[in-house]
Amino acid sequence: MSGIIGKKIGMTSIFDKDGKNVPCTVIEAGPCVVTQVKTKKTDGYDAIQIAFGEKKEKHTTKALKGHFSKAGVSPKTFVAEFTRFEEGHEKKYGDVLKADIFIEGEYIDVVGISKGKGFQGVVKRYNFKGVNDATHGQHNRLRAPGSIGASSWPSRVFKGMRMAGHMGSQRTKMINLKVMKINPEKNIVVVKGSVPGPNGSYVILERWS
Repeated sequence: MSGIIGKKIGMTSIFDKDGKNVPCTVIEAGPCVVTQVKTKKTDGYDAIQIAFGEKKEKHTTKALKGHFSKAGVSPKTFVAEFTRFEEGHEKKYGDVLKADIFIEGEYIDVVGISKGKGFQGVVKRYNFKGVNDATHGQHNRLRAPGSIGASSWPSRVFKGMRMAGHMGSQRTKMINLKVMKINPEKNIVVVKGSVPGPNGSYVILERWS
């Protein structure tokens, strides 16, 4: 498999072989179970769907209950598909994937939903400087965005104009994170650097090489 689903536990720091203190993120990677195997004949493409995290049956729709029962597993919280996987490593319904699919020293990508920061202005959202000059009669305009459009042409605001709005809570990928340590018994993967999302959020770990 090229990847696995995990849950962000938090950040810590460890010492590498050179004695440097390296900031790291601890992720609980798996165990994940295979809930669907897609093929070109039946679905038009090859993919493996895996699921992670227990979910109460009363919070699961009937469609999902049938989907998970086909794989012979209990309802799960998070589901993801992987279209890249090694040849000769075919998976079948109910197979369990754990953190030992990775090896220490390799590089992976981690995908998650970034922390939501609510409605923010242009200074916080896009690092605008604001008006800056408060000595010429400016009142309550130090963090203002300024003009957003032209005059007679084009008589409209261009699409993509950087303005105040909802910030964060977006799908974010951190690439080329080094796997520092793996604990197969506890399904723990420690990667170098930060990972998007708050503690307790679900992330996708995928091998990029």
